[in-house]
Amino acid sequence: MTHKTNGSDACHSVVSQMELDLLAALLEPEDAVYPWNPSDNESEAYFEELERQFAQDVSAEEFTTRAQIFYDKLDHLWSGVTPSSYYNHNTLSLVVDHLQENLHTAFATGIPQSWLNAIATKAAEIFASQQSLGEQLVECVQSVLPTWEADDLLIFARPYAYAMRSSEGQNLTSIVDNVNHQEWSALSEVEQAKLSVAIAYYAIRQLNDSQPES
Repeated sequence: MTHKTNGSDACHSVVSQMELDLLAALLEPEDAVYPWNPSDNESEAYFEELERQFAQDVSAEEFTTRAQIFYDKLDHLWSGVTPSSYYNHNTLSLVVDHLQENLHTAFATGIPQSWLNAIATKAAEIFASQQSLGEQLVECVQSVLPTWEADDLLIFARPYAYAMRSSEGQNLTSIVDNVNHQEWSALSEVEQAKLSVAIAYYAIRQLNDSQPES
């Protein structure tokens, strides 16, 4: 019985001491715990004491190893964040909005706005890709005519691609006039596909002309 009583008293004593330590920490003035103002005279002494304690707990070799692991992890994280990807992520929506507005201004109201919006969005998304102009035009048109085969659309895209390859390019004013003189609702799907390629070309040229000269 005596043994059990002593064990209970010891446990109670440890708990009581922990409670007292916790209470003392809670009641300790905040300034004494951490020098929030670096200009205080006590701050330098506080940080020097922390460095001394740290040096006692961690050897120089262990510190070097931990630091290397820490910086390796930072390098790994930052390797996935490039300035170009950050720029694209933050400006793509602005580019799309501006291009959609340009298409709405340039082309007749008879063309569905959703059609123009889809072409503008796809053009902005793939403009910086490594695809050829013909491939880009096909993708833009497939965003509004998904059932069309790429090879079929490429037939309509080739004249624009050849013109760009020869550094001449199609006249944008002529493209706008030609599209706007058509009655969209009366066109066949083939004719709409042809005009959609022209609109996509106009959109990509707008993006290309907006790029700063290198």
